[in-house]
Amino acid sequence: MYVLIVGLGGFFGAIARYSISMHLNTKSKSAFPIGTLTVNIVGAFFLGFITGAKADSIILLLFGTGFLGAFTTFSTLKLEMTQLYINKRNRIFLLYTIMTYGFGIGLAYLGYLIGSHLL
Repeated sequence: MYVLIVGLGGFFGAIARYSISMHLNTKSKSAFPIGTLTVNIVGAFFLGFITGAKADSIILLLFGTGFLGAFTTFSTLKLEMTQLYINKRNRIFLLYTIMTYGFGIGLAYLGYLIGSHLL
């Protein structure tokens, strides 16, 4: 049963990530990967939120592991960082790295604080 719950969340999370990333990346003329940055920091916030809210295990499996696990993407992040580095886009590489980790950790913490104060 739990595998189906994670799979269902993952199915919708992957579709949402693909849709949002493609939409944002095609709107941008820059080499900056705004789509991946957006899904990763939004996902970090919401994972922090549901963790802080002490959501029950089914919600954590459906939304945390399933949806947000597929919505965020560590592998695409690393590929894009590698491509920026190889193509000598040093400023974009540094900005992307700092924003991804800084905003990701900050928004996960903010989400946790907000979630924990709702109860």
